[in-house]
Amino acid sequence: MKAKSYWLFILTIFLVLAGLNLSAQETVEGKLQLTLDDCLKLALEQNPFYLSTLEKENEARAQVHQAAAGFLPSINAQGTDILDKKVFTVEIPSMVPGQPPQRVKFDFTRTYQMSLNFSFPLFTGGRLTSGYRQASYNYQATQESIKQARQETILNVKQAFYGYLLARKFLEVAEESVNLAEKHLKNVRNLVEVGMATKFDLLRAEVQLANLQPQLIRARNGLQMSELALKNLLGLDLNRQIEIKGELAYQEVQINPEEARQKALLNRPEIHQLGYQRRMAGEMIKLARASDLPTVAIGGQINFWSNYLNFRKNNWENYYTISLALNIPIFNGFASQAQAAQAKALARQLDYTMKGLTEAIKLEVDQAILNYQQAREALLSQQKNVDQAAEAVRLAELNFSEGLATTLDVTTAQVALSQARTNYAQALYECLMALANLEKATGESISGYMADR
Repeated sequence: MKAKSYWLFILTIFLVLAGLNLSAQETVEGKLQLTLDDCLKLALEQNPFYLSTLEKENEARAQVHQAAAGFLPSINAQGTDILDKKVFTVEIPSMVPGQPPQRVKFDFTRTYQMSLNFSFPLFTGGRLTSGYRQASYNYQATQESIKQARQETILNVKQAFYGYLLARKFLEVAEESVNLAEKHLKNVRNLVEVGMATKFDLLRAEVQLANLQPQLIRARNGLQMSELALKNLLGLDLNRQIEIKGELAYQEVQINPEEARQKALLNRPEIHQLGYQRRMAGEMIKLARASDLPTVAIGGQINFWSNYLNFRKNNWENYYTISLALNIPIFNGFASQAQAAQAKALARQLDYTMKGLTEAIKLEVDQAILNYQQAREALLSQQKNVDQAAEAVRLAELNFSEGLATTLDVTTAQVALSQARTNYAQALYECLMALANLEKATGESISGYMADR
């Protein structure tokens, strides 16, 4: 009883923790809360394009099993029911002179026949071995293609996730611009009432506020489109309510370009996939040469026949044969030479492709590093600019209230602040995307070659 109570207690705790874990992803309003890690997990579990790629592994594994089956003997059974037949007639001369000859019918064919056949390859000139190796290399190449699809899915999720955060930041900037314009308009109206501002100032403030409304609408639509794109990538229902948890944040890293290139060449699945394809081409050459070699196989057959379909002991007659088959190719129209030439050309093509891919991966790594450095410099320059633009807006409003600035000065300062915040958010997004592209280019997390911060 004590052991039973203990396990019931453990089960209760597990269910409670599971409930807490599920409730942690649901807001009070029933929205699904998603962090970047949650989005990555959902995409790898539900994205239909990635799931379809996973099925390629099952297909390649089945091809390996099919190639391995060639080493095993094959056994076949066959049954026949002869519906109609013609018997042999033999004419025997009469032993009595003047009498007609006698006709005797012989039935050499039984109505029911069953046979069991088997064959086993003894020597195939390497055909079976090359075919099996080709299937194995194809399976390993397929696994590398799945890794590549996983990396691309992760990159697409990060792009969509950061794109949503950027769209949300743009909306915040647009709302702040509208709020500042509304606040300025209210201030202008108050000053017009006391004669400290003109109706022209009021008109310009109203026009500025009206000009900002379309930007706000576009920002809201952009956020909705970003949300729909993210849902589609995660395999979620487009009507599902979600809440994205996260902010655009700067991540400072120190990157060694040469080390990053070396890691990329070691980790990129495209390199490994092409390597396996090159090995497959080598097996194709061996397979083409093996077509000129003889093959040896042993086979056998046992037959049962009867005129009656029952399984009494003495009802069925049987006989068997065992044979050794030797097949020697003499002339096939130079088909094997053509196959070998085709396989050699494919091998050379893959060698050239490997060389080009190596250089392309190095270029991709360098571009990602340069993009990160560019975005980092833009971010550092804009960070101070935002503070200065905000202070300029405050001073412009204060000077306008005291009659030392015009509405144009206030509007110009507000536009500059909006542009500064937009540039800062864009630089944050470009920094994060540059790091994401660098992770994809090197095939591993940034922390793998990140220097001490």
